[in-house]
Amino acid sequence: MLREAIAILDEAGEPALTFRALAARLGGGVASIYWYVGSRDELLELATEDVMGGVLAESEPLTHGTDPVANVRAIALALFDEFVRRPWFGQFMLRNSGLQPNSMAMFERLGQQLMRLDLTPKQRFHAVSSVVSYVVGVAIDLAEPPPKEYLESGLAPAEFLRVLGDRWRALDPEAFPFAHQVADEMATHDDVDVFRSGLDLLLDGLRLQAGLRPAPLDVGREPSR
Repeated sequence: MLREAIAILDEAGEPALTFRALAARLGGGVASIYWYVGSRDELLELATEDVMGGVLAESEPLTHGTDPVANVRAIALALFDEFVRRPWFGQFMLRNSGLQPNSMAMFERLGQQLMRLDLTPKQRFHAVSSVVSYVVGVAIDLAEPPPKEYLESGLAPAEFLRVLGDRWRALDPEAFPFAHQVADEMATHDDVDVFRSGLDLLLDGLRLQAGLRPAPLDVGREPSR
């Protein structure tokens, strides 16, 4: 039942997961599902926990590095990849109360890495909360359907970005000097690179807060393009 529920979520998103759809998938009646779960929210919680359990297992080897901040980065990237692959997963995580075992285990995993740094409990809590919120928020944003203008344009993604870059260049340079300066970046940027750069800004701030120097580009991170 849980496997098929996750399959529906992966294929069509949260709105598609109904007891009727799940029962049809299983070849049984709706009443039979109530033997296992009492509500749709409970089913979503179980699905989220199952997926998080998989992320925990797959990311466990990432916890053994000597640099705890680099470990947090690697775990965050593993979470991000799963959120992008499964938008419903990130959306439900935003409603998570923090009491689900596997989700709590992920917070604990990140927090234990930061316990190796010279930080206060408040700083550790803020750091883990900020990293998770950033990862989930960006992943959900990237999973949103493309804008109507893009869909109607018939352009490839790279071509559409070039159009946006041209629009920025056409703005009044006195009123929009920043837009003019970065128009070439807008026209060629990669959303995942932008995400990783933002994550590195967060983690470099964390290093400074802990009295460490920012990590060099060749330690646990990729150079900017």
